[in-house]
Amino acid sequence: MQRPSWDEYFMQIAHVVAGRATCPRRSVGAVIVLDKRILATGYNGAPRGLAHCTEVGCHIVAGHCIRALHAEQNAILQAALNGVSTRGATLYATCQPCNHCAKMIINAGIVRVVFEGDYPDEFALELFAEAGIALERFLEGKLVPVDLTPYKPKR
Repeated sequence: MQRPSWDEYFMQIAHVVAGRATCPRRSVGAVIVLDKRILATGYNGAPRGLAHCTEVGCHIVAGHCIRALHAEQNAILQAALNGVSTRGATLYATCQPCNHCAKMIINAGIVRVVFEGDYPDEFALELFAEAGIALERFLEGKLVPVDLTPYKPKR
């Protein structure tokens, strides 16, 4: 039996967390890790105590469900709710964060993002590039650094 690498392990956990998602449009999981320890997890779903998309349907505006928070947002908020600092942490997500999540990731002091699936948001890549966040794609069990050079601001 071969043990998974730490990155494989945390990505597998992100997939398990995604199984709790309550927005049927996309199931996403996120795990925030520091020093090989899980700080917080999150999945996409409605705010605490409110009806989920699976119960009352999605609220679609401009092609997006605005009822649900994103997995990354929920993970950061879970850490904040429990008084856990995310400074210097890595966030694992089952898909590329959007620009709203990228801004929260930057402000939460997270320094590395490992993601698996696509999300069509090039502005998020620009934000990560400008902030100096290490961005890596998890493909077929291997990490591939995302080249953010084309997204760096030209000043």
